[in-house]
Amino acid sequence: MTGDNIIKLAQEFIGNSDIFEAPIFAFGAVDDELYANYKSPDVIGSHFLGPLEWMPGSKTVLSFFLPYKDKIKAANSMDCRWPADEWLYGRYEGQLQLAQLLEYLAKTLSEAGFESVVPAIDERLKVGIEGIRFTSNWSERHIAYACGLGTFGLSKGIITKKGMAGRLGSILTKLYLPKSNRDYSSIYEYCNMCGICISRCPSRAISFESGKDSAPCSDFLDEVMIKHRPRYGCGECQTGVPCESRIPAGERIARP
Repeated sequence: MTGDNIIKLAQEFIGNSDIFEAPIFAFGAVDDELYANYKSPDVIGSHFLGPLEWMPGSKTVLSFFLPYKDKIKAANSMDCRWPADEWLYGRYEGQLQLAQLLEYLAKTLSEAGFESVVPAIDERLKVGIEGIRFTSNWSERHIAYACGLGTFGLSKGIITKKGMAGRLGSILTKLYLPKSNRDYSSIYEYCNMCGICISRCPSRAISFESGKDSAPCSDFLDEVMIKHRPRYGCGECQTGVPCESRIPAGERIARP
């Protein structure tokens, strides 16, 4: 089993999805020094569990990004007051599809003799810890950054070579795979700090000074849930922006 095998399996599974384009992958080391740094209260906190705490004996972290189809991104970029129906479908049904892909890859790896774990759907996953509402003991975004998949943007999403508009997933496995290059050295390296996500955010949760404030963002998602239950989501800061579908390098816009 190789990295190319895994990528091909994921591509075939997504197939003709009406939600996602083909995934992109990055493979990381389970003992990367960043995981210790993530335990700092200034990053995630001591409650964060690194790969070897989740799965002793694991050898590789698989991180991947599923970009949304252009039609979903285009629909959501039209009006920044409320998320488009297409986006809500992509967020809700897309999450179900993501979970199925994670389970499929983990099962395939395990059946091939390489025990695997998916923290995001593991019973040990904890959200809201030590009185902190917006945190958990596993972070797809921080894992993606560590593996070399992309860097953070001002809106706190991850900007990959396929942009920010999509979903992240990760798997821990006892299969050893060479780690991917981490072609950046700072957490916001791929963000041009243009500020367009600030003006697109319907809850005014983003600023140059503080980045994204999760509280007003969460309150707005609650409103969307009431209006569109069981679907929810927003994604306005991920669409209609330079980092929607690519890394906006070389397109820096003067900060006001």
